Amino acid sequence: MTPDEHYPHVFRTLKIGQTEVRNRIFVPAHTTNFGEDNLPSSRHLAYHRARAAGGAGLIIFEGIRVHKSSLGRQQGVNGYEAGSIPKFRDIARAVREEGGKLFGQILHLGRHIDGNFARMASWSASSIPWTATAPAPHPMTSQEIRMVVKAHADVAANLFEAELDGIELQLAHGHLLQQFLSPAVNAREDEYGGSLENRLRFAMETAIAVREIAGQGRTMGIRISADEFLQGGLTLDDMCDVVVRLATAVQIDFVNISHSAYHGSYTISTQMADMAFQNEQFRYLTNSISDALDKLQQKPVVMSVCRYNTIDLAEDMLSLGKADMIGMARAHVADPEIVNKAKTGRTKETLPCIGCNQGCADMLAQSLAISCLVNPRAGKEAEWPMPMLAKVDTKKPVLVVGAGPAGMEAAGIAAERGFPTTLADSKSTLGGTLSWLEMMPLRREFLNLTDRQKLRLGEHGVNIELERTISAEALKEYHDGHVIWAAGAGARSQMLSSEETTLTLEGALADTDALADRVLLVDHLGTWAVVSVAEYLADLGKQVWIVVPTGIVGWKISVYSSFALKYRLRQKNIQIVAGHSLSSFKNGLAILDDLSIEGESRNLQVDSVIAPVAGVPRTPPETLAEASIFNVGDSVSARTALEAVFEGHETALFLDA
Repeated sequence: MTPDEHYPHVFRTLKIGQTEVRNRIFVPAHTTNFGEDNLPSSRHLAYHRARAAGGAGLIIFEGIRVHKSSLGRQQGVNGYEAGSIPKFRDIARAVREEGGKLFGQILHLGRHIDGNFARMASWSASSIPWTATAPAPHPMTSQEIRMVVKAHADVAANLFEAELDGIELQLAHGHLLQQFLSPAVNAREDEYGGSLENRLRFAMETAIAVREIAGQGRTMGIRISADEFLQGGLTLDDMCDVVVRLATAVQIDFVNISHSAYHGSYTISTQMADMAFQNEQFRYLTNSISDALDKLQQKPVVMSVCRYNTIDLAEDMLSLGKADMIGMARAHVADPEIVNKAKTGRTKETLPCIGCNQGCADMLAQSLAISCLVNPRAGKEAEWPMPMLAKVDTKKPVLVVGAGPAGMEAAGIAAERGFPTTLADSKSTLGGTLSWLEMMPLRREFLNLTDRQKLRLGEHGVNIELERTISAEALKEYHDGHVIWAAGAGARSQMLSSEETTLTLEGALADTDALADRVLLVDHLGTWAVVSVAEYLADLGKQVWIVVPTGIVGWKISVYSSFALKYRLRQKNIQIVAGHSLSSFKNGLAILDDLSIEGESRNLQVDSVIAPVAGVPRTPPETLAEASIFNVGDSVSARTALEAVFEGHETALFLDA
C-alpha cells in the first residue's frame, strides 16, 4: 500500500476560500516567543520554512498583535508597525518556496497582557482579572472598542500587503473578543453586554471590518473555542449558535475549532492538553460545530485541533467527514518533517510529540522561546541546520556511558553522524529512570521518546553493551576518541534522625505491594516526579498524602498542565498537606512540622514514606584529558529529561565540529 493509499484523506488538496493547499495538515498558530523588538525575526523565518519544507499544507503565523495595548512582552509580534511588513513578506515567500501557504492570526490579548511591559493597564470587557494574582483590567470604552476594530482591519491590510495568503481572526482561548463574548467575563450593561447578540457585537463588527479589507477574493476565517470549560462561561451550544450567526452575517471561509479560555483554572490545562488527556477527547467539539455549520448554504472549511500527534490520528478524523483539515502544532514542533515522512513511507522515523509540555508550554510560561524535549533543534533551525548531521570524515570511536535519555540521544546522534559508537550501561535495559513510566498509564507516552531513540540506535549500528560497568581502565581505551558520560544521578531520599527511613521513588516503585495501603510522599522536587507516582499509587487503591514544604504541589509544572493535575489529585482524593515538612517517621507515625506556626505539628498514621530529594550526580572519573570526556544530563546535575536529551543531542552534534 502506497502512502497516498494509506492516507487517502490527508493527501488530498483543498481550497480554503481563494487559497488552495496541497494537503489537509496545517500548523496552527502557536506562540514561539521568537519575536525581536515586537517584530518577526529570522528565527521565525527558519522555523516556518522548515515546517513548510517538511510538507505542511498550511501554516498559520502565531497571534499578531493589532494594538499597543496588546503587546504584553517584547517577544510578542505586532502587525501594525510598517517595519513588520517586509519581515512578514520574507516569511510568506519562504513558506511558499517550500510549497506551503501562510495565514496570519490577528488578535488582541485583552486582559492577558503584562501591563508592566507597555506601562499601561490591560483592556477587557469588564474589570475582572483572568486569575487571582493578576491586576484588574480596564473596562474598554466604546471609543476604544472602535479603535481596536479598526486596528484589526489595519493589520489585516498590512498582512495582505506582505503577501500572506489569508487571515485568521482570533475569537478563541479567552482573548479579547472571547472576553466580550463570554458571560463569565462580560458584565457590561451597554450595547456590548447582556444578551448574546450584544456580547457578540464586538466580534461581529471586527469580522465585518476585516472582511471589508479582504474583499471577496482573499481568504478570511475565524478561530473559536468551542467550549470554554469554565463555570458560567461559553458552552458548546452557545458556540454552535455563535458560529452560525457569524457565518450567516459575514463571509467566513474557515472555522478553526479549538477550546478553553486562558483563565487561572482547569480550562487552561485543556488548551495544550498533555499526555494525561486521551487523543480523541476533544473530537466531539469539532463534530458538533461541523453539524451546526451544515445548515448554511455555503459551509466554511472546518479545521480541528488538539492532541493530533500522528498522521494516523489525522487520517482517522478526516475519514469521519466532520473536519476538512487537521491542525498539528506540537507535533510539528517535535518533527517539522512529520508530513513528508508519512508521504514517503517513513512514519516510523517521526520524532514523536509525547504531550509532555516541558519544552513548549513550560518555556512559554517562563516567557522563554519554545523548545522541544524530543527535538532539541526546535527553534534552532538556523543554528543547527540538518547538514550538520552529515557523515564525519574521522573515525574516532565514541563511548557513551549510561543508557538513559541523555545517553541514548547522544549515542544515536553520534552514530548517525558516522562515529563508531558504543553505548554501555550497568543495567540490563535501556531507558534509565524513564523505564519506570511503563507502570504509569498517564505518563507512559514518554516511552514513545525512548522507543524512537532505540530505533535510531539500531538504524545506525550502535554497539549496545548492557550490564557492563565502565572502569577507569576501560576509559583509557578511548584516549584517541570521545567519551560522553551520561551515567545519571544516584537516587537519594530525605534523611531523618529517627530509626525509620524514607524511600526514594525508585525504591518505592520496585515493590509497590510492600508500601502497604497508606503512603505519604514529600514533594521536595516540584517536578512531575513525585506527583506522577502519587497518582499512580492512588490508582492502585492506596490512600495517598503529599506533603509540600513550599506550599504548592508540583510548583515547577506550568499552568498549562498544573491545573489539570490538581484537578486529578482532587478527584483521586490525594490529600495535599501544604506548608509542612516531614520531621520524623517512626513505628508508622509521621510527624509533620507546620512551617507557618512555631511549635505546631501534625501527626499522620502511614505505612510508608517516600521523600526523594535531588540525586547525586555520578560524575566521570578524572582519567582522560578534559577535552576528551563530555559530561551530560543528570551526571552534571539532577534535572529532567528536557535537559538530558538536549545536552546529549548538542554534545554529539558538535563532536569534532
